[in-house]
Amino acid sequence: MKLIPVLAAACLFTACAGGGNEPKITVVNDAGSPAGEPGVSVENIVRLDQAEIMDWVDEHTIIVSKENEALGKMSLAELADSYPRSLYLYDLDTREYALLKQQKDTYLGGAVLSPDKKHLIYAEYSLGDPVYAVMNMETKDTFRLTGAPIGGAASAKWADSATIVGTAYGGGAYLATLDGRITAVGQLDETGLHIVEKIGDTLYYNTQSDASLKALNVATKETSGLNLDNVTNVLPSPDGRQLLVLQVNGSRTTLKLCDKSGKVQRTIAEGTESSGISWSPDQRVIAYGLKADASGAAVKGLYLYDMLADKSTRIAVDVEPVTSAWSPSGERLVYAEWNGKPYRSGIVDIDYSLRR
Repeated sequence: MKLIPVLAAACLFTACAGGGNEPKITVVNDAGSPAGEPGVSVENIVRLDQAEIMDWVDEHTIIVSKENEALGKMSLAELADSYPRSLYLYDLDTREYALLKQQKDTYLGGAVLSPDKKHLIYAEYSLGDPVYAVMNMETKDTFRLTGAPIGGAASAKWADSATIVGTAYGGGAYLATLDGRITAVGQLDETGLHIVEKIGDTLYYNTQSDASLKALNVATKETSGLNLDNVTNVLPSPDGRQLLVLQVNGSRTTLKLCDKSGKVQRTIAEGTESSGISWSPDQRVIAYGLKADASGAAVKGLYLYDMLADKSTRIAVDVEPVTSAWSPSGERLVYAEWNGKPYRSGIVDIDYSLRR
């Protein structure tokens, strides 16, 4: 359980430089699907090496974190070989970067836009734990998720366009609003919280000592178990009616689709590791990275699971995404990889054989 925040910090620690190279990955299309049947395939993949693509502003603009040489190298001796990383807007049509946020001696990353695209959560990092901040995309005003009553945010996610939810370094969970007000969740003062996700009045959570998933209704203050053990990640659907639940049992990882009560509806994927999981905006397709053993060798790839066809299609091999994000139309997908080396990212154009 403790490896997950360490990995996030390590990702922020990695220095990156801008620039694009020709694609070097193998695309696998599902050409055997009969015409008219539900199916997904790839039209094109464009690589953006040494940069981390994080989210979409619109169909033509993405948010990228990369090295900012204009700030000079990091002043700390342990980081003196790298440059700070800043946030940029990247125009997919002109292939030009526009500076969004920079900070001397700091790596900026982990950027995720609110559902309405008006505000941005991002992380600041040099050495030690990351600090989370929120930016108004119109005014560029920012505030940090620090101070009373939480000390600082250990995690931060969008519950909706106006609410942020996460775990606190001071213990327990918190809710934050766009005016900077932070409120501790009094009913959830568990120590060592690992997962906290919010759908309506319900908080889904577990702890590092007890990985079973629970649900707290903040209105009634009632807590219930969901009969889901060994949970390492939970991703609510865009409409808040379903959950993607990642479970790890020994060396086996399983990605399941559940309703809000925790009832398993489908098993999406099984392997040894899974990452980069995300919902398409219309909830038809789920993107995920999967590593599995085949004939004694590790096979890793990027997959799309089509809810209509009830099947997964591998769209790229030798890809191990840390994150993925869908364009507003759901017809493009970005992913970022990090394996101890500078980030490399991909922009995927997707074709649907049966339109929505």
